[in-house]
Amino acid sequence: MIRQILLRKASNSRTGSAASLHRLSKLDWIHTSSAISQDQSTDVSIEQDSMHYDVAIVGAGPAGLSAAIRLKQLCDEKGKDMSVCVIEKGAEVGAHILSGNVFQPTALDELLPGWKEDPSCPITACPTTKDRFYMLTKRATLRLPTPPQMKNKGNYVISLSEMVRWLASKAEALGVEIYPGFAGAAAIYGADGSVRGIRTNDVGIARDGHHKEGYTPGMALTANATLLAEGCRGSLSAEIMKRYSLREKVGADPQTYALGIKEVWEIDPAKHIPGMVWHTVGWPLPVDTYGGGWLYHMGENRVSLGLVVGLDYKNTYLSPYQEFQNFKRHPAVAKVLQGGTCLQYGARSLSEGGLQSIPALSFPGGALVGDAAGFLNVSKIKGTHTAMKSGMLAAESAYKALGTDTTSALGATSAVDLSSYEDAVKKSWIHTELHSVRNIRPGFSHLGGLFGGLAHAAFDTYILRGNAPWTFHHGRADHETLRPAADSKKIEYPRPDGELTFDLPTSLYRSGTNHDHDQPCHLRLRNSKVPEVLNLPVYDGPEARYCPAGVYEYVSGNAAEGESGESTKTDKRKLQINAQNCLHCKACDIKDPNQNIQWTTPEGGGGPSYTLM
Repeated sequence: MIRQILLRKASNSRTGSAASLHRLSKLDWIHTSSAISQDQSTDVSIEQDSMHYDVAIVGAGPAGLSAAIRLKQLCDEKGKDMSVCVIEKGAEVGAHILSGNVFQPTALDELLPGWKEDPSCPITACPTTKDRFYMLTKRATLRLPTPPQMKNKGNYVISLSEMVRWLASKAEALGVEIYPGFAGAAAIYGADGSVRGIRTNDVGIARDGHHKEGYTPGMALTANATLLAEGCRGSLSAEIMKRYSLREKVGADPQTYALGIKEVWEIDPAKHIPGMVWHTVGWPLPVDTYGGGWLYHMGENRVSLGLVVGLDYKNTYLSPYQEFQNFKRHPAVAKVLQGGTCLQYGARSLSEGGLQSIPALSFPGGALVGDAAGFLNVSKIKGTHTAMKSGMLAAESAYKALGTDTTSALGATSAVDLSSYEDAVKKSWIHTELHSVRNIRPGFSHLGGLFGGLAHAAFDTYILRGNAPWTFHHGRADHETLRPAADSKKIEYPRPDGELTFDLPTSLYRSGTNHDHDQPCHLRLRNSKVPEVLNLPVYDGPEARYCPAGVYEYVSGNAAEGESGESTKTDKRKLQINAQNCLHCKACDIKDPNQNIQWTTPEGGGGPSYTLM
């Protein structure tokens, strides 16, 4: 049971008043705000198990784990103890982590200076050796000069899911408590409206809402400081940004996103060039769609390959998954893969807005770190190093803010102020790096697509060196760019061959994704009628195309089921949500043209099970 597991682990690893366990009741002045409820703020009205920490971190990715490690390092340096916990919705650390990834070790050098000498570290296995940048047409390959931001000398081709598992071991060795399989379902608010921790999901609720045998209510993890490291489009982060108007506070542009679809293959050793890095632009994407491909030679005769598709694409008939299959059909890519075996598949959204789209980073009681805030350097195609550095800076701010006061969040009279974190980011190399490339991604939209964008990127990089006296802005959110079906050209995609290209069920199997079927659907429709009265007649059902997991499909007659599982008994096509297929990529939450789909956290432990991504 969730509560018993947490209590057992806590009793084995921690003592002292800061670790005290208590009950929340109606007498407590804590409120929860849940992304899974229409009522976004409700009193806790039943007794609920609670544990208190000095710092609670949501998300065991590079940002969250770096924050946890840095906090404990500061404790060791100052001879002070702080209780730190990290919760992770994946069944194990790394299970939901997906990235290219050519890793730049700048932040890791600062965080763990001796990492290269650690025999357990998986990073050093495959240093980069060569860079190639290609423009693709359907059949041809044109090599272009590699932009300076995309040169990778001193970097490493890695599996980020393997790396975060290693980081987790370092964090635990320092005394950080990490709880995989626990989703952050709601923020806990104090009487002053500040964040005082998070609440995990209830477990054991059936699809129809009744409590199954073994039902366990979620745990309240109260904290003096709460760091949200959920990654791109985190549900708690979105709620916090809205509640505290964090975008409006600094005049941030709308965030713009992309969907990255990835496979890992084992290839013929004769074709394997360890450390070789390819990046591509052009085919298969149309010239008005931002994106590009990659192919990285990892260790052990493996390659990582994928396609990133900007979610501000316009044609409602474009399917990112099918575009990725086309990418593998290109002769240069197919030549590498032929005779190989696909080992794993996955997909994840990423924040591409850059400096212009970063919201205010601190809020009463906590802060946003990593891709939850949007620190990806799009022109480098890297964000792990900036995510880690942001986590480290947030940790330093939290340590300073907490000072010697480790009183319970329930008794604190004022919220912890992490505004110094925002100042630290602005003074760090994160800001310097993102400022110099701030115009490259929006330049694509402002200057007519691929060719105008490439020309501007070259001018900005080689002539202006990132010091343009202007800043381009992102004018619209991604969901506003989709054209109606009447204004879109239909795209006929080839059938998969089963060798290089695959149908969705085959790919989905390789992701290891799984959810308990008998739980409430975590993909909520704000208005159940919108798919049939707007999305289907106007956009010809785009959900079935932008989702890379087959979650959404329009079905006829008795095949369609509502959330209660009962047949609709009509021949009209209805939207069926196969929530058990969800890869947690968040594309639906981003791209739905009416913002009618709300992604919320399912029971902890569900979702993909990545090991190589």
